[in-house]
Amino acid sequence: MLGRALCEALAGKNEVVGIDVAEPTGGIRPDIFYNADATDSSALSEIFERENPEVVIHAAAMTDVDGCETDPEKAMRLNAISTEKVAVACLDRDASLVYISTDFVFDGKKGSPYTEEDATGPLSVYGRSKLEGEEAVKRMLTRYAIVRTSWLFGPGGRNFVDAIVDKAEEGEHLEVVDDQIGSPTYTKDLAQAIKRFIVTDGAFASEVFNISNSGRCSWYEFAAAAVKDAGFENIAIDHIRSKDLDRPAKRPPFSVLDCSKFEKKTGFRMRFWREALDDYLKEKGQR
Repeated sequence: MLGRALCEALAGKNEVVGIDVAEPTGGIRPDIFYNADATDSSALSEIFERENPEVVIHAAAMTDVDGCETDPEKAMRLNAISTEKVAVACLDRDASLVYISTDFVFDGKKGSPYTEEDATGPLSVYGRSKLEGEEAVKRMLTRYAIVRTSWLFGPGGRNFVDAIVDKAEEGEHLEVVDDQIGSPTYTKDLAQAIKRFIVTDGAFASEVFNISNSGRCSWYEFAAAAVKDAGFENIAIDHIRSKDLDRPAKRPPFSVLDCSKFEKKTGFRMRFWREALDDYLKEKGQR
């Protein structure tokens, strides 16, 4: 999802080179595309030598939180080890790196929005693997930006909005947790924010930034808004608790991010998540 949005946002004044294990879909393509695996050091080295990138955005990840919990070796390989390999390639070519991380690096016990300086404490393998990716970037590079974001939705991949709206269309009974609070983030908005950051801070001061759409909600409130805005107002949604789902991975109960540092740096404020949701559903023809 994010890779597609970044290709769209950065097209034009930049030459965009994409790397993925699958061919791009949906009509959005980078200027140059390589079918390669980010865990393959030799492939990365060859591509970086050929293209000599100035800025690398590492958006590849295993984001299936429960899948990471049941296969920690794969999660660490795709989220931590691959990040170290990308960092090595950046170091060899003197490129700056933007690494996409997650709100799941926190334990959710703070009860107020997390700043970049707050102590981490991931509850899941997914969160730990992404945090290890952060640590690899900090350890190896002097020019980087670590971008923590949350609850992504947008075109080009599986996401919560699509899943909920599809179930509503089929008339399924919906049960959604109401005890996890965060900030939904539209991939197109995040891509524009990353673009703004790159333009604002070409020197890359080696920092961590929180970037998400503004506002907060529970997954239940997010689902209710998606169903209503998609025109399924008569669909009932039941509140449930996280413990009722009995999922393999624990989620932070509160993972809202304080994005004021990014706003001060760039002068760019991410819009309210409901506005972003409305635009996404309009794009899908469901609004």
